[in-house]
Amino acid sequence: MKKLTHVDVKGRLAMVDVSGKDISHRYAMATGSIKLKGATIALIKRGRIAKGNVIAVAEVAGIQAAKRTAELIPLCHNIFLTNVLVRVELGQNIATAVAETKSTGETGVEMEALVAVSVALLTIYDMCKAVDKTMEIGEVRLVKKTKIKR
Repeated sequence: MKKLTHVDVKGRLAMVDVSGKDISHRYAMATGSIKLKGATIALIKRGRIAKGNVIAVAEVAGIQAAKRTAELIPLCHNIFLTNVLVRVELGQNIATAVAETKSTGETGVEMEALVAVSVALLTIYDMCKAVDKTMEIGEVRLVKKTKIKR
């Protein structure tokens, strides 16, 4: 069985020591979705949600969240992100968020991508909750993670 990296030999929680790792170019992509009523999608498209531009706010919220991941997830490292891209696309009864994160460092950026997607979707929920009580967030997952040594 693989050893848990966030537990020391005495079973106490510990941040992983990445000081001995090679510097690598890191990339991660995550995605997630939120089910909405067709009428809610129409309101978003027409800019009729009272709180503002849902897509723009959700994308910015996702970017901000990625940059603050270490403050939200206790054992995550502070990472200098070199790029964060968050896009929200509307479908017939669904909005899909995709986040891509990049960094050059000793540890991966998948948590940042997952947090970005999660907060983007939560932002949509918050902005639309007055008009849609049936929303459902789901399928948040890591799609891709790469590491290329420098």
